[in-house]
Amino acid sequence: MQDHIKVIGILWIIFGCLSLFGALVLFTILFGVSFIPDMGEIAPGILRIIGFTLSSFLAILGLPKIIGGIGLLKRQEWGRILILVVSFLSLISIPFGTALGIYSMIILFNRETIKLFNPQAPGK
Repeated sequence: MQDHIKVIGILWIIFGCLSLFGALVLFTILFGVSFIPDMGEIAPGILRIIGFTLSSFLAILGLPKIIGGIGLLKRQEWGRILILVVSFLSLISIPFGTALGIYSMIILFNRETIKLFNPQAPGK
């Protein structure tokens, strides 16, 4: 089970980094296109707003994935809960988010995994 947790943590970190990279690429493309000469007066401003908004949204979606993946690798209970929330939200991201979300939920809801993250206090 520990190997599954490690794999899930690494996959979520990679998935989050890809989201951040996508945000950077989107911002660079839309912000760069806004500087094309003879585009008009309104279009560059709209492209910059759209680029900033969409890239910020992608970055905000990517950060919890990275933070939760790190929490899983460090065997923190908050990391398990964060990844469960992110897994549920990523089910609509077909096909990779759905597959990773289902795999994460199956492993993280397992009783053995819950015991790994919540060891019993000594004497109980």
